[in-house]
Amino acid sequence: MVNDRGTIKWTSIMMPEHVEMLQKMWKEQDHEEMPILDEQQKEEINNKLLMAVANDLTVELKYFDNHDFYKVKGKITSINKQNKYISIAGQHLPFENIIDVWIK
Repeated sequence: MVNDRGTIKWTSIMMPEHVEMLQKMWKEQDHEEMPILDEQQKEEINNKLLMAVANDLTVELKYFDNHDFYKVKGKITSINKQNKYISIAGQHLPFENIIDVWIK
């Protein structure tokens, strides 16, 4: 089988605008889709968050933002039910972006 380097071998003779367009295209191909949670999963996340706040526990949250998944670990400082966001480790995360919760 031939070991082909793809477009890497051609980037040295490409215009900078073309290289930027290729990098943008590759980045867009790596975009993730936000998973759809059912009611049972949402209720489980809600129960874990309420238990963590009531018992002052450390949690690890997995959330979705800008076409990618992120994790944050810390203690929940506040839950704003009116504006639907949670404050943890200096960040304000919307409820709908939270994918999973682990109590540490």
